[in-house]
Amino acid sequence: MRIFIVSLLAGLFFLQLPTLAAVPAPTDTVLRVEANPAKGFHYAYFLMVPKKAPRQQPLYLLVETNNTGKLNDTLAVHERAARIMAAGPGGALGRHLAKNLGVPLLVPAFPRPAEQGNTYTHALDKDVMHAGGTLKRLDLQLLRMIEDARTQLQPLGIALQPQVLLNGFSASGTFANRFTLLHPERVRAVAGGGLNGLLMLPVAKVQGAALPYPLGTADFKQLTGTRFNARAYRAVPQFLYMGALDDNDAAPFDDAYDNAERQLIYRYLGEKMQPDRWAFCQQVYTQEQAKATFKTYSHIGHGTDMVVFNDLLAFFKAHL
Repeated sequence: MRIFIVSLLAGLFFLQLPTLAAVPAPTDTVLRVEANPAKGFHYAYFLMVPKKAPRQQPLYLLVETNNTGKLNDTLAVHERAARIMAAGPGGALGRHLAKNLGVPLLVPAFPRPAEQGNTYTHALDKDVMHAGGTLKRLDLQLLRMIEDARTQLQPLGIALQPQVLLNGFSASGTFANRFTLLHPERVRAVAGGGLNGLLMLPVAKVQGAALPYPLGTADFKQLTGTRFNARAYRAVPQFLYMGALDDNDAAPFDDAYDNAERQLIYRYLGEKMQPDRWAFCQQVYTQEQAKATFKTYSHIGHGTDMVVFNDLLAFFKAHL
């Protein structure tokens, strides 16, 4: 994944606990919040509050999950990557979007353990949804972090809307896409790019073939204990994009999909990532009345630039 720099962070300070007065800060504020199993999350997370964030109205929280890009059993490696996403230097798309939108940003420090190499935590794959221990249901852990963020931001004079904005690219884009189907009622708007031409589809079957998670909703109730909320899902604005020159296809790799999933992908969704699979997923979303805007950028591959950033910024501004 290529990361571009929109601006440099002029001033940062890190706090273990928020203790600032509820007044606008002279600089961006970054909070590191410790893991709290009693509250339902086993990993730390970071909050970045832009200095321009208004205090007089409830704000949407922007969430971008971490994407370390490599396997490592040392949690500190993933936490450092999450901190950089939230605070810089450079940072991820979410940080620059949050600063321009004037909304707080949450970045979790989820691990991607090498000892469980096929458990693609940062993409919220099937193995993650079936995992136990501290990796159990990272989607629910993220929801608990979001709820905890309300408490952490109160001393800063920041109140939050009940729904969140979601952004992601590559694995974190896939995480955002899947999370939106799992919890559509909690998402105000979502943007994801670099998606391997492959989206989780809001249908249980294609051509009579059952599509289990993360390809579709065939086993949704068995997996989550609840039915897929198609009505709430259709109401979520989505901005989904690919670079026309993107050749980063996750489908052939075992850490992303197992053989059974791969066979379903190649047979029913498209063996060729672009344009076949990407076009088919768009067709299904349109048929299912998803509120999705699709874009293929002719000039880029597996990356982003200012053209993409400006489109994302306009998209999220329209849904504040």
